Amino acid sequence: MMKNGLALAVNAMVLITVVAMTACTAVKTDQVAGKTDQVRVKYVPPENPQHQQIYDLLKGRQSLENIKEFLSPFRFQWALDLILTGCDGEPDAMYSDDAITVCYEYIEDLQDYMPEETTPSGIEPVDTFIGPFFDTVLHEFAHALFDYHGIPVLGREEDAADQVSALIYLQTSREEARRLITGTVYAYLQEVQDTDPPDMEEFADEHSTAEQRAINLICLAYGSDPELFADLPALGGLPQYRVDICEEEFELISYAFQELIGPHIDQELAKEIYEQRWLPGLTVDLLGKR
Repeated sequence: MMKNGLALAVNAMVLITVVAMTACTAVKTDQVAGKTDQVRVKYVPPENPQHQQIYDLLKGRQSLENIKEFLSPFRFQWALDLILTGCDGEPDAMYSDDAITVCYEYIEDLQDYMPEETTPSGIEPVDTFIGPFFDTVLHEFAHALFDYHGIPVLGREEDAADQVSALIYLQTSREEARRLITGTVYAYLQEVQDTDPPDMEEFADEHSTAEQRAINLICLAYGSDPELFADLPALGGLPQYRVDICEEEFELISYAFQELIGPHIDQELAKEIYEQRWLPGLTVDLLGKR
C-alpha cells in the first residue's frame, strides 16, 4: 500500500508540474501573440496659439497616423496611445501610463534647430527635423516595449531605449535609414555645440550626454553598414579604436533585440512595412522653414 500510495503521490506531483508548465507556456504564448496595430493616435488642440501651426501641419500630414502604421507590426496585449499635446512650456516627450506624449514645445525646438540650407556634411534641413522626431518617438516606444512585455534590461534603460529606437529605423531602406541617422546625429551635435560642457550633475543623469548619444548612434549605424555610414565616424569624432569594434557592437545589440523583442513582432508584416517609403521629400516645407 505504501508503494502504491507513494507512486500515486509522485504521479500527482508530476501531473501538477506538467499542468503548471503547460499553463505557464500558454501564458507566455498568449503574451507573445498579442495583437498588431495597437497604437492609437490623438492630436490635442493647443491652448497656446503659437502651436496652432504645428497642430495643423502634423495633423494635416497625418504624422502620428504614419508612425502608428510604421509600428503596426509590434504586438501588444492592450492599446498604446500616441498623443501630441502642450506641456506647459516644457520641450519634452515621455512614456507613462500606456501613453507616449510628444509636446508641442519639443516640436518647436526641432524647428529652431533646423538649418536654413544643406549642411556642409550634406544633411538636408528637413532631415534635421524628421530624424530626431522619429528617433524620439521610437525611443519612448522602446520604453513601452520594455514595460508591456517585461523585457529585462541590463544597464541603463535610457541607453537601451536609444539602441532599440535606432535598430527599428535602421530596418528601413538604406536611403531612409541614412536620412534618419544623419538627421538625429545633427541634432545631438547641435545640442553639444549650443550648450556648455556637461557637469557632474549631467553625468549623473539617467540619460547619457548628447556627446555620448551621438557617438553611440554613429557607432551603431556604422556597425550596421560600414559602407553606407562610412563618413559618420569622422563627423562625430570617433577614435579609431571605437570604430574598430562598432560592427561587433552592432551584432551584440542586434542579437539581444532579436531574442528579446523579435518574438513580439509580426515579421511578415514588418518586412512589408519597412519596404515602404516613409519620409517626405527633401524639399518639403516644415513649419515655414523652407
